[in-house]
Amino acid sequence: MLVDRIVEDAILESIHRSRVNLLSEEAGFVDNGSSITLVIDPVDGSANAAFGVPLSCFAGALVEDGTAKEALTTWFDTGRAWHALAGVPTSFRTTGRTTLDGASVCIMRPKKGTQDAWLRIANRADRIRVLCTTCLETMLVAEGTVDAFIDPGSDTHRIMDLATALVTVPAAGGVLVDLHGRPFTFEPDLTHRWSGVAAATPQLAEELIATVLG
Repeated sequence: MLVDRIVEDAILESIHRSRVNLLSEEAGFVDNGSSITLVIDPVDGSANAAFGVPLSCFAGALVEDGTAKEALTTWFDTGRAWHALAGVPTSFRTTGRTTLDGASVCIMRPKKGTQDAWLRIANRADRIRVLCTTCLETMLVAEGTVDAFIDPGSDTHRIMDLATALVTVPAAGGVLVDLHGRPFTFEPDLTHRWSGVAAATPQLAEELIATVLG
């Protein structure tokens, strides 16, 4: 979308000066021969942004030799930002919730093949939210505003959708996993897809996964 390109073009100018690599939803992989790659989603929630819904963000992770080291997510409409370094506890923390019953869960909208799993989650959680911006929703998990976020099996996520959460959620005391246990990898091939699960605790993640998989 145009809003993605506007943000990405500004980042590309900086990338060319610093000579690090870039992996982005729009530009794909820009190889500058560096051991460092900036993995970005220029505008996560671009459909929200295009229609004036104030739920979109920039998300970027610094990856060195295949390992995510640092992350920054910025909510455009409020200016709120979440910064994290891998392995360094953040000042904000998850809720610590361990059970799905009564939880507050952000969830991707139901798609063909995921409706039954979606309803199983909705029937057990206390509150369900569909915000259509994974990067922002996972930050809400990290800061303890909601208990969890889940894609109930649609395999929608590419690595830039989850890169910042991969650093920030564990640093805040939570977990980020794939629904089917697949490892997250930073590869130029953007055909790789995942169903991300971000949760306040490993126990809650396990219960969410068990509920989705039936």
